[in-house]
Amino acid sequence: MNCGETKNGCATAGGADADDKLKMFTEDEALVKRMSDIKHKILVLSGKGGVGKSTVAVNLAVALGMEGMKVGLLDVDFHGPSVPTLLNLKGELLKSHDGGGIMPLEAAGGIRVVSLGFALGNSDEAVIWRGPMKMGVIKQLLTDVQWGELDYLVVDFPPGTGDEPLSVAQLIPESDGAVIVTTPQDLSLQDVRKSINFCKHLNIPVLGVIENMSGLVCPHCGKLVDVFKSGGGEAMAQEMGVPFLGRIPIEPQIVGASDEGKPFVYFHRETEAAQAFIQAIQPVLDLQEQTKLGAGRISPMPQTIKEKDMKTLKIAVPMAAGSLCQHFGHCEQFALFDVDGDSKTILKTTKVVPPPHEPGLLPTWLQEQGADIIIAGGMGSRAQELFVGKGIRVVTGASSEAPEKVVAEYLRGELTTGANVCDH
Repeated sequence: MNCGETKNGCATAGGADADDKLKMFTEDEALVKRMSDIKHKILVLSGKGGVGKSTVAVNLAVALGMEGMKVGLLDVDFHGPSVPTLLNLKGELLKSHDGGGIMPLEAAGGIRVVSLGFALGNSDEAVIWRGPMKMGVIKQLLTDVQWGELDYLVVDFPPGTGDEPLSVAQLIPESDGAVIVTTPQDLSLQDVRKSINFCKHLNIPVLGVIENMSGLVCPHCGKLVDVFKSGGGEAMAQEMGVPFLGRIPIEPQIVGASDEGKPFVYFHRETEAAQAFIQAIQPVLDLQEQTKLGAGRISPMPQTIKEKDMKTLKIAVPMAAGSLCQHFGHCEQFALFDVDGDSKTILKTTKVVPPPHEPGLLPTWLQEQGADIIIAGGMGSRAQELFVGKGIRVVTGASSEAPEKVVAEYLRGELTTGANVCDH
């Protein structure tokens, strides 16, 4: 190959790389915009399959709808999408919206539903897809579904703590937390501990644990029979330091209602099991009440897991004339601090010159630098959404001090922040 060919080849490769980056940025921006119309995002997880996770997700969504909330339910389990059956939507297919995108279906209680089962056609077919293809489909669903404005989006996750749950968790910015489903026996509880630690690693708040299949009330004598033991979920939640939301007893009517596609909590609300579901959603309803009162959401730490020691974080501070720059987009340099999260000490400081300021460019650039947190004086709400979409936590309202001082105060929990000087 001669020099001319090499040059042309490099130019072509560079152009393709730029196109890929532009496409990725556009997709990420569309995802953040779509998710910004949803007030609260609730993840329903389980350490293993077969514990009734989808049944809990469906009844949780319907119970929220019964409280007058606008609710969406997204089922992203590739290998066992149960939601179509549980809501009598089996055989339905995804439908396009006139204005583009995907239209959710409607189910009992007025909830809007999208399931991967609607995209798979034959429910008996095995899904033999590799990770990148699954990731692309999940990202497309999150970006393209026309949910409209929702109070809650309940996401029924794949079981376990592997690549698929991790991919979905990373794609959903600013989730409010996870509801984790278990059964009382030790085998299930061992796996649920992994789910709780999964959430802790990703800085996803655990809203609580639900113990499903917790005892059977004998229809003849009325005595409680602990088929799979009872109380293990509550003891484990206490041990792990997370809330316990309640026990859902084994109820034969749940099986029949599920097979018929009739959400139990909607059609049998007078039963003990339905009341347990309704009681379990109270902490989730409290999120909406906090929003009404203006309490807002406590911003979680970055949700992106990086392939590095999770105890080490990188904090970015925009600089001008040696001090923190009040507007991150107009800075001369960024000071990047590698810090030890346990000892709360600065391990290394690097100063880098950012690329020319263009809308949406700095979040992607700082993600490439490995930043987990950005501390700034001011930042517009749209820019904050883009940073959060990249898994970067945003702290605004910091004063124009030396970056080292700002970071040290932040690590000690002593950083005083004022008004966001650029909230537009």
